[in-house]
Amino acid sequence: MPTPTSTPHQPAVFRSALESIRAAVSRPELVIEEIPAPGQLAPYAVALAADVRPARHAADSDLGTGRFVLLYDPEEPEAWGGPFRVVCFAQAPLETDIGLDPFLADVAWSWLVDALDARGARYTAASGTATKILSTGFGELAAQGDGAQIELRASWSPQESDLSAHVEGWGELLCMLAGLPPAEGVSVLGKRPAAPQGTPRA
Repeated sequence: MPTPTSTPHQPAVFRSALESIRAAVSRPELVIEEIPAPGQLAPYAVALAADVRPARHAADSDLGTGRFVLLYDPEEPEAWGGPFRVVCFAQAPLETDIGLDPFLADVAWSWLVDALDARGARYTAASGTATKILSTGFGELAAQGDGAQIELRASWSPQESDLSAHVEGWGELLCMLAGLPPAEGVSVLGKRPAAPQGTPRA
């Protein structure tokens, strides 16, 4: 896990959150690094990027990619219900027939909830969207054939300054969307997206 940048002028509770992110244990299939955080969403923020191995240098992984942003506002915006807000994103390719599954979006959301709950993450005000994207190549891209991907965007308000469980849950979601077997304590509901070609499955 990368070491999020902390400075003395940051509030103590935010520095504590950064320390907990540093302590999070990521799955070995993930490459995680700190990236510039958006500056317009909250007074304090930290952002992480993750790619499912093998990831290419300076490029998103072909197996799955994601972002995790922690926002902190000591004024506690009413919509948040607290000083912290997590905004995350996870995306992975699918086999086309899995992309047509009408229950795929529901399953993807359930994986996030299961991953957070399995680690004991405490949160409120969860919301998000799951998007299935189907594509067909034409002309010079015809050789690519049909394709599909799943994209999940979610946010929630942590009820604790220890964010390790939240980071680990996000990482677990990304691995499952990429077709990797779930960690212990995360249930598989319905039909799991198939792994991209060459990705081992349990």
